[in-house]
Amino acid sequence: METAPDPDVDPAALRLPHTEAGMRVGLFGGSFNPPHAGHLLVAETAIRRLRLDRLWWMVTPGNPLKDHGALKPLGERLAASRRLVGNRRIDVTAFEAAHRIRYTAETLALVLRRRPEVDFVWIMGADSLASFHRWRDWRWIVEHMPVAVVDRPGSTLALLSSPTAVTFGRSRVAEAAAASLPRRPAPAWVFLHGPRSMLSSTRLRAGGASS
Repeated sequence: METAPDPDVDPAALRLPHTEAGMRVGLFGGSFNPPHAGHLLVAETAIRRLRLDRLWWMVTPGNPLKDHGALKPLGERLAASRRLVGNRRIDVTAFEAAHRIRYTAETLALVLRRRPEVDFVWIMGADSLASFHRWRDWRWIVEHMPVAVVDRPGSTLALLSSPTAVTFGRSRVAEAAAASLPRRPAPAWVFLHGPRSMLSSTRLRAGGASS
């Protein structure tokens, strides 16, 4: 059942963004509490290196692995994300809230079912790679959608030590072939090195920043 969870959320943001057959679309999800330049750097790196047509910046209702005590309302985080994002290839969306989705595997199952003609890639920062094995159905995620991991400060070593990287070591794609990732069958993943931002939502909240 699809329902609007917050009267301050634009109804258009609760629908899946428009796509066309054959598009290469990145899925970049997070609580974005608050969104910052580090998030934008990850998104734009993925767009450029993977040669994506679009990227869905998915503002989630909440992260089951994080404390919700300091979580700002969805409408506020959605609006802050839109103010930050200036790239025309990025669609800021909150469709997961309309479907009452809590876990990434549920999101992937939904988009694969609704948009089978689109080539999707799951995108995450390297800071998430270290704990990815704690995510619900993490193996299923890697086995059903290509994954791009973008380097983040202090997280490069996750490439060597994380259970996910070890488990799916044979499915890793050479960085030089990153542009081919969206068309590859899962499991397939790539680690993208490049410019990194020291910003983090946790530090911004601690400092009292709002965006």
